[in-house]
Amino acid sequence: MLPTYPGYRTRSDRFDDMVLDSAQRLHDIWGKTLDGVRFAVDEIPPQLEQLVADAAPPPMGAYTPATAEEGPVITLYRRVVEQGCGSREELQDLVHDVVVEHTAEMLGVAPETLDPVYRRRY
Repeated sequence: MLPTYPGYRTRSDRFDDMVLDSAQRLHDIWGKTLDGVRFAVDEIPPQLEQLVADAAPPPMGAYTPATAEEGPVITLYRRVVEQGCGSREELQDLVHDVVVEHTAEMLGVAPETLDPVYRRRY
């Protein structure tokens, strides 16, 4: 399929792009503070079956602190985030909010401090 056709990019590719766009937006605001932070996408959270069995809501993302070998990682769980949205615009907003929430957790600040438009778009 040609790159100009809508079907060229998969839903997964578009989701990855949304995560990267949000990460870039935060990096543009915070600069070197976010150097070395990796942003990742997984389909579902680990131990999802156990969460369902315990009637616990699945997380939309996770923050993994830095180790001696690698820097911090912020992971979004694509299927969980997609289920929380009804439209592409809502999805983009929710992806950004999840990125902001976990980046704020990593930095130890309130999400509103990290991005002034956090949760103001719905």
